[in-house]
Amino acid sequence: MDLLDWHRGRGLSSRRLAVLIKHLPRDSAVTRELEGEAADWNVTDYLLAHAVDHLAAANWMFVTVNSDEDADLPEPPVPVPRPGDGQRQEEGDGAPSAEPVVPDPVTLGRFFS
Repeated sequence: MDLLDWHRGRGLSSRRLAVLIKHLPRDSAVTRELEGEAADWNVTDYLLAHAVDHLAAANWMFVTVNSDEDADLPEPPVPVPRPGDGQRQEEGDGAPSAEPVVPDPVTLGRFFS
C-alpha cells in the first residue's frame, strides 16, 4: 500500500487511512508516540498492579492494627508505578504531589471493629 495514493487522491480515502491508523498494532511507532509507555500495558497488567496494591495495603493494615502500641510501625506501601505516573507529575496537571494521609492504628482499629 502506498500512502502517497491518499495524497494523490487515488485509491485511498481519508476514511480508509484513518481506519488503518486506528487499528495499528500496539507495538507500532504511531501507537508508542501517542500513548508512550502505556502502549506496553494492557488491561491485565493494570488489573494485576491494582491487585498487588490492594494486597500490600491490606497486609499493611493488618500489621498496623495487630501491632502493639509501642511497636515500630511499618511504612505504608508504595503503589506499583504505572505508565505515565512520572510524566503527569512533571507536567503538573493537577495530580496531587503531597504525601497521602496515613491513618494511625487507633483509627484503623475503630474502622475495622
